Amino acid sequence: MIDDLDKSLENLLKRELPPELVAQVTISFATPDGQFPPPSVALPAIDLFLYDLRENRELRDTEWRVEWQVDDQNKKLGRRKGPPVRVDCSYLITAWPSSGSTTPAQDEHRILGEVMKALLRYAALPPEVLAGSLQGQQPPLPASSLQPGRLQSMSELWQALGGKPRATLNYIVTLGVELGLTTEAGRQVETSVVNLRQGT
Repeated sequence: MIDDLDKSLENLLKRELPPELVAQVTISFATPDGQFPPPSVALPAIDLFLYDLRENRELRDTEWRVEWQVDDQNKKLGRRKGPPVRVDCSYLITAWPSSGSTTPAQDEHRILGEVMKALLRYAALPPEVLAGSLQGQQPPLPASSLQPGRLQSMSELWQALGGKPRATLNYIVTLGVELGLTTEAGRQVETSVVNLRQGT
């Protein structure tokens, strides 16, 4: 599921960023540490580092829903399905200019600015970019950027990663994680007969 989210975000950026930028950059999900970029990532690059996953208790749903299926006797059989658990996936997004750039800070900010515009266009990930298990997920996947992140200290993060501090975007997407909890709900009542007799 998380790999499908990565692919969905990659699809979104490739669709929304200017074509000339898409043709130049690599989209990476590697750790932005002191060894970045890894050999598999060519610069310039946009890096989306997933640094935190946690349940969103504010969006917790306790309502079970009933799904109906037709059995071999052409009768509708119901199954009660537990609600999905809502999980916030927090990304730290950084831009990495070409190693030969003569204006690395300006290039970094230009790339990051385009990413910011692309992400701010949508309050939820568009259905057209969703990959794999995320296709058709209900409710839609809300997303927020430029919000306070889960990190207590950016300086401590960069120190832990062994890298130099740089401009970042914080981006959070909330997934609905199906736990597969189901119970039988019985057959659907299709007709009922009520006999009324007038009293004497």
